[in-house]
Order: sequence, then structure tokens, then C-alpha cells
Amino acid sequence: MSELEKLEAVFRARPADLTIEQRRAACDALAERYPTAADVEVTPEAVNGVAAEWTATPAAREDAVILYLHGGGFAWGSLTSHRHFVSELGRAAKMKTLALDYRRAPEFPFPHALDDAVSGYKYLLDRGLQVAIAGDSAGAGLAVAMLVRLRELDLPQPACAVLFSPWADMTASAGSYTRNATRDPLLTRELMQFLATQYLGDRPRNTPLASPVFADLHGIAPLNIFVGATEVLLDDSIALARAATLADVRVRLEIWPKMFHFWPNYHQELAEGQQALSMAGAILLAIRSP
Repeated sequence: MSELEKLEAVFRARPADLTIEQRRAACDALAERYPTAADVEVTPEAVNGVAAEWTATPAAREDAVILYLHGGGFAWGSLTSHRHFVSELGRAAKMKTLALDYRRAPEFPFPHALDDAVSGYKYLLDRGLQVAIAGDSAGAGLAVAMLVRLRELDLPQPACAVLFSPWADMTASAGSYTRNATRDPLLTRELMQFLATQYLGDRPRNTPLASPVFADLHGIAPLNIFVGATEVLLDDSIALARAATLADVRVRLEIWPKMFHFWPNYHQELAEGQQALSMAGAILLAIRSP
């Protein structure tokens, strides 16, 4: 059995009826399965009232930073669950990272996470740092919404955004939900509809700052999108790339055959995960070079 098949088997064996608290605990348990490297310096910090943490590896520059927004459907995911990935993305890019522990739904629904993301970005602007944005799943969709909000606020855009498996359309109406229903070992239409309700409540699912495929994307930073071919969210990435291209935004779309949702997160045991992580790091390394 291949690395990919073993991981997919683990995902499919997970119970589907977990509560939000159980899912939060299961997500944080990734830190035990995938430990952070010993040479990573981790520094907690409050960022304009938002909990956050810096990570840095020995080769990280002092003047460039990745602002990272974690995934988890806006309901789970944390600094703990994503530390192993965020720190290695920073290593690959030779940049420091600042990961935000933005407020989660349903306790704090839209637009709390967006407000926290903007606050985190303003904090880095005030420090005079060169900033790139990165995120996965809900965090990747949040990153695009933040770019739109920054434009609305007439604030400078970051150098670029690197997006892993973005959730960018909360209507859950894309064709890949049907095409990949049996191929995706992690996500379902029902789960994404549930999470959309936790985040948006009674608001329309096509609210642009929650579902950025419906937003005016003119003037936002360049997008670099990584998505797996077996994801139910595949069409979110395709639609986002199309909308951004039509808005004259530079877009790079990487669709990886046979890969599931946010596969780079499993880089410690999946070769394709390490390859995608290295590619993302190279993209970030290039944009920050003088």
C-alpha cells in the first residue's frame, strides 16, 4: 500500500459524527503525530488583541514574514494543529511566519475571523515588514477575503498569497462536490454546508467577503493556488482562478493529480506533500528577493 493509500485509509476510518469540540481535539492531536522540528523557534504574541505566534528557523530573514491563516472550516484548527506545517513553509521560504489564532465559529461567526485577519496584517504593516499571505482551506478563503477587504480599506496589498485547497464558495454548489463525492476522503457537501451555517448563520452563502469567488477581485495581490484533483473543493480553486484572471489578477493554479484536501499538511509522510511544500516555498522565496 502506498503512502497516499495509507493516509486515505486513515481518513476514511474516522467517525463522521464528531462534535465540534471533538473535531477541535482531533485536529490539535496532529501536533503529536507531526511534531515541530527541534530547530524551530516559537514565540507567542498578542497581535492587536488577537492571539498569534511567531515561528522562525535559523535561515529566516528578519525583514520578511508570512502571515498564515489556518484552516478548519472556521470552527476548528489552531496554532497547535498547524505549527508543524507553518514552520516548515517558513523554512522553505527562508521567512519568519506569524500564524493567527483568529476567533472561530460558531462562538464568533462572520466577520470576526476577517476582522482578526485584517488586524494581524495591519500589525505587520506597522512594523515595516515585507508580507506574504498564506492559508489552507477556510484560512485560504479567508486570505482572499482579507485581500478584498484591504483594497476596500485602501491599505497596501501583500506581495502575494499562497493558497492551499481554498474554500472560496460557501454555496457548496460546485460540480466537484458530485464528481469527487466518492474520491474525497476528507470532505463532503454535507460537512461544508454545516460549516457554512456555523460561520454565516442566516447570511447569504454567496456573501462576497465569506465566499470570495463572488467578490470583486480587482486590485488584489497575485494568487498562487494549490489544489488536489480528488477534492470536493476542486472547483472552488478553478472558479477562484477564473474570477481573479478576469479581474486582471496574476494567478498560478497548481492542480495535483490524485491528491486530497490540503495534502502538503502531511509532508512528513507523503512525498507529494513535501514536493508541494517545497514548491510553495520557492514561490515565496522568489517574490521576496530584491
